[in-house]
Amino acid sequence: MSRPEQVIYLPGIRGEAAFWEPVAARLAGVATADILRYPWASGSGPIVKASSFDDLAGAVAARIDKPTALVAQSLGGIVAVLAAAQRTELVTHLVLVVTSGGVRTDDLDVIDWQTPFLEAYPQVPRWVATPLDLATPIATLTMPVLLLWGGADPISPLSIGERLLSLLPSARLEVMPAGEHDLAVRHADSVAEVIADHLRS
Repeated sequence: MSRPEQVIYLPGIRGEAAFWEPVAARLAGVATADILRYPWASGSGPIVKASSFDDLAGAVAARIDKPTALVAQSLGGIVAVLAAAQRTELVTHLVLVVTSGGVRTDDLDVIDWQTPFLEAYPQVPRWVATPLDLATPIATLTMPVLLLWGGADPISPLSIGERLLSLLPSARLEVMPAGEHDLAVRHADSVAEVIADHLRS
């Protein structure tokens, strides 16, 4: 597998590009960065309209025109899985950070964070809470996958990462014991180092 020429960063449910900026700055020497923002986030961005996960994934897939790594957090992991399944020949590496990745979690010990979140952020579309089961497309992702988890994350507990690990053909799980759902911001140095090692592998 070749090394990526670009890294596309996908944020979580708030959709803000600023989430990944600390890590992207530390990975500046690895590949060019494309930090995306979702339509409902403040400011302007390349994805101007979306009414489904497929819309978001299609917009991301359209930007994959060279060897690319996808780095995604939380809701962005669902988008990354769908986009990678469309561009398997060009996605060299995948990094999924504290995300369901679109797998079923109803039988796992996961708190209901979506209801209070959507009440607090009415600008976020309600379709983002649609349950998905992407186990089939996940099984087709043969590129190296890094699953990066926080051991203290109540929103996306380690059991979800372990489920993804069991479904992905070529994945490894890295756990930062003190990390929570925002570990990419709070532990940017460590996160960037682990991702850099993965992208250079």
